[in-house]
Amino acid sequence: MTQVIYDGTYEGFLTAVFEIYEYKLHDVVFAKNEVSGGLLFSSKHTVTTDDAKATRVLNGLKIHLSKNGFEGVYCAFLSELDQIEELLFQYIQYVFSSAVNIEQDYGNSIVLDIIKASNLTTKESHRMKAFVRFKLTKDDLYYAIVEPDCNVLPLIEKHFKRRYADQRWLIYDAKRKYGVYYDLQNLSTVQLQFDSHLNSSKFLAEIFDEDEEFFQNLWRRYFSSVNIESRKNMKLHVQHMPKRYWKNLIEKIPNIKK
Repeated sequence: MTQVIYDGTYEGFLTAVFEIYEYKLHDVVFAKNEVSGGLLFSSKHTVTTDDAKATRVLNGLKIHLSKNGFEGVYCAFLSELDQIEELLFQYIQYVFSSAVNIEQDYGNSIVLDIIKASNLTTKESHRMKAFVRFKLTKDDLYYAIVEPDCNVLPLIEKHFKRRYADQRWLIYDAKRKYGVYYDLQNLSTVQLQFDSHLNSSKFLAEIFDEDEEFFQNLWRRYFSSVNIESRKNMKLHVQHMPKRYWKNLIEKIPNIKK
């Protein structure tokens, strides 16, 4: 058994796929950045991300897959499901070894698993487009904190660039400790550590625009006023807006913490 160690990026994973073929590695398992102590009798192969190798794998996938299938591989990778790299590698092996398109081979469990992983990421990205709540700081930066199940920032950044092209903004993924920043011209990835007391009065006073607390409370009152108690269906509400998102939604925070 061989542990294939890569940097956790999609390009790194594709480079790993190339080198598994290049060096004829067998019985591979993937690890990010460091060796897992659970595989005592395995050898290891460390991958250095190589754009040329990654591109060759991408070009091969483009030839064998439809546009949706090609994008689905990336979405499945972003799902970050347990052992998704091993599943994707088996899927890619099947793609390259078949003379016909395998995307609709629903009798194959690997194909179904990749479709499910891709759909999970796509669904999560659609939710994030609706659940991002920006707050304005004193230096005219709109920022939002999200904690999606899947790594969806790469999928939603262009949506927010188009929608808020005239504003500086930052969307921060608290689960993965990185964010996407837009400076009115370009998008960039940034690494940050946020204050743990983001809803405290002290935090508001230090960084928020002086009208931000007013607009947050106005937003809460709006949602409260449009809520018709007699038509309340909590089961349906939670289905469309799962509770795991609530702590970052302004309308779900009753009031500013003191």
